[in-house]
Amino acid sequence: MGYGARVIANTGPRVRVLSEEALATLERGWDRLGSEVGVRFDHPRALELFRDAGQTVDGDVVRFDPGFLRSRAASAPSAFRMTARNPERSLEIGGDRMIFAATNGPPFVRMGDERRDGTMADLQRFLAMTQASGVLDTPGRSIVEPNDVPLDVRHLLRALEAIRLTDMVWSGEASSEQGAADCLEMAAIVHGGRERIEAEPAIFCNVNVNSPMQFDSRMLEGLLTYSAAGQPVIVTPFLLMGAMAPVSVAAALVQQTTEALAGIALIQLVRPGAPCVMGSFLSATDMRSGSPSFGGPESAFGLYASGQIARRLGLPWRSGGGGLTASQTVDFQAGYEAFNTLTSAFLGGANVCWQSAGWLEGGLVTCYEKFAADCELIDLLSQQAQALVVDEAALAFDAHLEVGHGGHFFGAAHTLERFRDCFWRPTIGSTDNIDRWRRDGGLDYAQRARGRWRGLLDRYQQPPLDETVEQELVEFVERRARELGDHVEVRRGPLHPAPAG
Repeated sequence: MGYGARVIANTGPRVRVLSEEALATLERGWDRLGSEVGVRFDHPRALELFRDAGQTVDGDVVRFDPGFLRSRAASAPSAFRMTARNPERSLEIGGDRMIFAATNGPPFVRMGDERRDGTMADLQRFLAMTQASGVLDTPGRSIVEPNDVPLDVRHLLRALEAIRLTDMVWSGEASSEQGAADCLEMAAIVHGGRERIEAEPAIFCNVNVNSPMQFDSRMLEGLLTYSAAGQPVIVTPFLLMGAMAPVSVAAALVQQTTEALAGIALIQLVRPGAPCVMGSFLSATDMRSGSPSFGGPESAFGLYASGQIARRLGLPWRSGGGGLTASQTVDFQAGYEAFNTLTSAFLGGANVCWQSAGWLEGGLVTCYEKFAADCELIDLLSQQAQALVVDEAALAFDAHLEVGHGGHFFGAAHTLERFRDCFWRPTIGSTDNIDRWRRDGGLDYAQRARGRWRGLLDRYQQPPLDETVEQELVEFVERRARELGDHVEVRRGPLHPAPAG
């Protein structure tokens, strides 16, 4: 794995768990839920747009005419392109394309046996590791929360470091109108102006629904601001069955689709044709403890079905995870839960996989070792999702003529020409015999993952950024911080994340 463009076309099979009759039943379900229960929108502009579109607005609840949500979703593009400051890192969203983002949002970090608050130094390291990973396509918004930075200016410094330490598409602040405006301004500085990014989208915004059936005012501020600017918005209901949704997968799918389509309909009322992504985050609750659980069969069924629904609606789809796990450490549970969730995303035909690297402890923690482990898992499944090459060269008939009966192929010309890259090779997993493994310290997978993430940091090289652009960004961040009541002095020039202890 290394630097450079990486285009993943998931040509593997799609699991279909819903019959045409089941799909029709679910569609009747979300029409009924939207028309009889409705969705609450805590923002006057959203209510005004729906009222003007002829929908029933009762206080802050909107009830939708049957078919309205689907008809509005039909004006959203089925695929779109996003421009990175490095053209080789630009993204195609939709169709059979898949992109992967690191874990986003955890307040805590884990490094080895240490669990603590996340810091800006941690965020910088994870940004560098994302850039160097070779399998991640975007750092998203905040791989870990930098708790040593004042909250009101955090979005400015997160965005600045994402721009300077990676050359990828990134995700802006969603939870306030001013934060969204600041991120749009920073993207405009990088890409040559507001008109340029409106013509060629450059940043994501992920909006979470306050499930059940409610969009809060801060998330709506982000949705309205980014969609007005033509930037892609991912609308993601957050459903834990038994807590924020009923305990049946079918009921959760109806609720998830109603919530997602309500947000997408609003985007299309703001700016018809604006790019957007139908998001999902559907998992179960441990009914003994009340804690979220991940990687189980209900989550897998939810992912398969969500993909089917998104394809039926012609919308790009964000799967409900990446490398999700409830485990507290990098152990077998963390591995199988992450594998089952990520495999289900591939088989469901996901276009956007958020939370793909580093997630631990139900999303409370971003873990260094889990980050490296998840990157290996993404790489494995990405290779597995490619079409098998079957041609005359692949049949290797000459190798059989050379080796004959009862020989071996180690020294055959066909092998010698291809042995360096003929098979996928793990970056952490071991095939050593027991004696060699013991001589090398007898390290388990989690211990070897520590060496891997440190290696990513060692090989990291900061991507070039025009000095004039960087100066304008820094001045903007420092000025906005003063206006928000904080003093921030940003270091200019080359950066390299601090080495880990």
